[in-house]
Amino acid sequence: MIRNIIFSVFLMCAFNIQAQELKVIKLNAPDKTRGSAVMKALNDRQSIRAYKSESLRLQDLSDLLWAANGINRPDGKRTAPSCRDFRDVEIFVVLPEGAYYYDVTEHALNPVSAGDFRGAVASGQDFAKEAPLCIVLVADMTKYGNMSEGSKLMAAIDVGIVCQNINVACAGLGLATVPRGTMDQATLRTALKLTDQHLLLINNPVGYPK
Repeated sequence: MIRNIIFSVFLMCAFNIQAQELKVIKLNAPDKTRGSAVMKALNDRQSIRAYKSESLRLQDLSDLLWAANGINRPDGKRTAPSCRDFRDVEIFVVLPEGAYYYDVTEHALNPVSAGDFRGAVASGQDFAKEAPLCIVLVADMTKYGNMSEGSKLMAAIDVGIVCQNINVACAGLGLATVPRGTMDQATLRTALKLTDQHLLLINNPVGYPK
């Protein structure tokens, strides 16, 4: 019994040390002149489930996250609209080395947890685990002040809009993705350090198409 407790404490300490080793990833300024025209991107948009193992170039990741829900006006408003401008959608990026939170104000990825959680995002669908990164979209219900069905519906709509930004941006930038609802919610809630006030709704594995 005592041996098990000591071992558990050791694992917790090792995990915390590992998490502390993750560094903030400062993203490049978004290149707002690149990509295909909107109509072409919409024409090219498709769900793709096969990805190269190659990591995304920093500029591609930077541009994709900004397109998803980045700041596009001096007053802090976003590329995606939201209910009553609550800005309730939060973006997490799951990389092989760990999970990160997209800090939209700093345009940076802040470490959340060390470890490869792509399997939790895939939840049995191996093609998603093979993507070099996964984007996980979460609605922060504290912005609504309640968990009513009406509020959840609006939050789901907001997340859906951000997801479509991701899908269209991937088509325009030459990236592959597919929107998914399947994921290991229990594992991801712990890994992303979510509360009961967060709705874990959609994920997008992303990579270069095979």
